[in-house]
Amino acid sequence: MRIIDHFIAGGTAGLDQARRSAIYDPNTGAVQAEVVLGGAAALERAVAAAEAAQPAWAATNPQRRARVLFRFKELVEAHMTELAHLLSSEHGKVIADSRGDIQRGLEVVEFACGIPHAQKGEYTDGAGPGIDVYSMRQPVGIGAGITPFNFPAMIPLWMGAVAVATGNAFICKPSERDPSVPLRLAELFLEAGLPAGIFQVVHGDKEMVDAILDHPAIGAVSFVGSSDIANYVYQRGAAAGKRVQAMGGAKNHGIVLPDADLDQVVNDLLGAAFGSAGERCMALPVVVPVGDETAERLKAKLIPAIEALKVGISTDPEAHYGPVVTAQAKAKIEAWIARAAEEGAELVIDGRGFALQGYEQGFFVGPTLIDHVTDTMDSYHNEIFGPVLQIVRAKTFDEAVALPSKHQYGNGVALFTRNGHAAREFARRVNVGMVGINVPIPVPVAYHSFGGWKRSAFGDTNQHGMEGVKFWTKVKTITQRWPDGSVDGGNAFVIPTMG
Repeated sequence: MRIIDHFIAGGTAGLDQARRSAIYDPNTGAVQAEVVLGGAAALERAVAAAEAAQPAWAATNPQRRARVLFRFKELVEAHMTELAHLLSSEHGKVIADSRGDIQRGLEVVEFACGIPHAQKGEYTDGAGPGIDVYSMRQPVGIGAGITPFNFPAMIPLWMGAVAVATGNAFICKPSERDPSVPLRLAELFLEAGLPAGIFQVVHGDKEMVDAILDHPAIGAVSFVGSSDIANYVYQRGAAAGKRVQAMGGAKNHGIVLPDADLDQVVNDLLGAAFGSAGERCMALPVVVPVGDETAERLKAKLIPAIEALKVGISTDPEAHYGPVVTAQAKAKIEAWIARAAEEGAELVIDGRGFALQGYEQGFFVGPTLIDHVTDTMDSYHNEIFGPVLQIVRAKTFDEAVALPSKHQYGNGVALFTRNGHAAREFARRVNVGMVGINVPIPVPVAYHSFGGWKRSAFGDTNQHGMEGVKFWTKVKTITQRWPDGSVDGGNAFVIPTMG
């Protein structure tokens, strides 16, 4: 049995391995490996290595830090096929989707390669008589990232690339469900020239999370996961004096106006709702057609398109999506489908009980379409996180805008229309953090920032882009004067002003 250990100080830790967790192949349902579950002792080793390495790394000029990131990017690209297959083997997403996972992470690495510019401070010449003021952005010191199972490459790269580029040491705690890709990324960072101790990986469950949140040497924690845990991470980390960004769940809506190109909408919905088996916080699991005529036309096009989707194993190049990550995830998704039916929704296409021939023990869920969902149903209010698309009908544009605006989650939303005025009004009024206009998954490009509103995000700073640079650095402001040697007899006991 393959054992996955921590990666500390440039190598495997070799600590007590008594506690372990199984890693499954979602395609077959079989256990393929075990990951060591650590706690305070493993974290202490990682922190000690980070403390030893970080001061010299922070003192390294930003051009040299950027060159390490350039080399790392080249190595990841060279190992793309290996990484994609490794990711799919533990997560279940198809190879093309795994490549996309890695590529979206690399786009943030590309942004971080520009850290000599992004980390610049500000300067004011002559702020007062003989006085100049300038600021500098200095690293927090040691940061940690607690990353989810659904993007085991992208999210560690979103967090880690900016953290190390700005001069921090970074400790990644990946999901215990699919931890191998973050471990491989740590090895590639080392090969690229990153000093040992600057990017480390520790494995664990709640015990490790709590150790990270409580450790006094860790100054910043970034988290992505469910909203309840995000809130817990934010509250506990903030109480310990850390800066925390904690991204939670989502229930993203796609509003379809009567003038929308429905063929394009259907094509977009297939990928946004069912890609990666719906295990994305930026999936689009709710579609809101405005008017019954629009709803009926959309439904008529959706049914044959969804029925034509191919569910297959991760390595099947013709499969649109693969299995979900665990048997527990499959059971939870199917329970939500049942709950929707109990609440009075119409199961148009029921994906429960799906079995793939030759892989009957795999964690597969068939594509599901549910109509006549209302905003009073539990299945609407909660995140299903599977290949399930719900139709919530709205009578008017205002009613459609209100649905995502009032929902407990506020991660992403999309509007499908040909009407520029409606699009402008929607973008201005909707109470959601990321908006797409005829873009079904509005994940911003790497030099902008990622972050939702309401219960989709806790904390004041978003992921990557300049928001990420701000999160991983502290501003120091210097006010300086170089007197010419004369004394003017001014009063030194009053607060200085620049008048």
